Amino acid sequence: MTTTGLKVREGVVLGPMTTFGIGGPARYFAEAMAEEDVAAAVNWAREHGVRLFVLGGGSNLLVRDAGFQGLVLKIGVMGVEACEDGCFEVGAGEVWDGFVERMVGLSMAGVECLAGIPGSVGGTPVQNVGAYGQEVAETIESVRALDVSAGKFVELNKADCRFRYRESVFNTDETGRYIVTRVRFRLRPGGEPNLRYADLQRRLGGRMGLTLMEVATTVREIRREKGMLLVKGEADCRSAGSFFKNPIVGREMLERIASAAGVEESKVPHWPTGEGRVKVPAAWLLEHAGFVKGYRDGAAGISTRHTLALTNRGGATCADIERLQGQIVSGVKARFGVMLQREPVLVG
Repeated sequence: MTTTGLKVREGVVLGPMTTFGIGGPARYFAEAMAEEDVAAAVNWAREHGVRLFVLGGGSNLLVRDAGFQGLVLKIGVMGVEACEDGCFEVGAGEVWDGFVERMVGLSMAGVECLAGIPGSVGGTPVQNVGAYGQEVAETIESVRALDVSAGKFVELNKADCRFRYRESVFNTDETGRYIVTRVRFRLRPGGEPNLRYADLQRRLGGRMGLTLMEVATTVREIRREKGMLLVKGEADCRSAGSFFKNPIVGREMLERIASAAGVEESKVPHWPTGEGRVKVPAAWLLEHAGFVKGYRDGAAGISTRHTLALTNRGGATCADIERLQGQIVSGVKARFGVMLQREPVLVG
């Protein structure tokens, strides 16, 4: 089936297109290589009365075993265009880590700590991707997207995107309204690397005069040690990255967590987020609830190198991952009264 250059196929298995390696087939599947393909796919789905799901790099997804009974649109819009000093307009289909490597090589600061993160450029504003002291929102100037409800392409500035911790207008306030096709970044030519993150500072030993490349390389090394860098053949890499968001709780909940863990409040790692609330590492909660690295339930397990990564140990299904997720959420809730939230998107 074709429409205005868009080729629609049937029964395409989605698992191989995700970092989890899990998931059944899409009833319909198409790839958008240009913006007009995106608009055509939206119209096709509407005309055929099926739901539309937009697939990027597949790094933050958990696809159900039955697949998706609609049209899956993979975004393949490419291109990296230098607009002006420090400004780049990038196609949503570009590989994120490839873009980071290119920017670091050009001495453009602002994304060096986001090296090694899997997925595509278009997915970064959706999740407001962040790591090691940086968030992509810090460098995004605007996002070009198809407004599905209005049927036209729009430019959203940073304020329009409503960036928050791992959230944006795209995945919370207006879920499904926009399909990102390009992202405009403003970086710092010749800028200093970001060394705000304590673990990164310790790893680099307080060295001065570090280059962007040295910092990006170090971040990739740390990610690989934690099983968070995609390396073919490594079981710990068959995951969707951090599976649970770090919960933000009130001060009174922090006291309860400390009491349940049998430690002083100061011993519970936390960071203020404003308005009397603090962020607590989900990994710490898992470990103190008995869900440690290497914990396993059949073919699903926790990474042997990173507590927050649920992994496909080989042949795992979506049902296996969801069962393990349920165990962890129930265990942490029973121990600390904190309800963990899944970070990957569930499809199907």
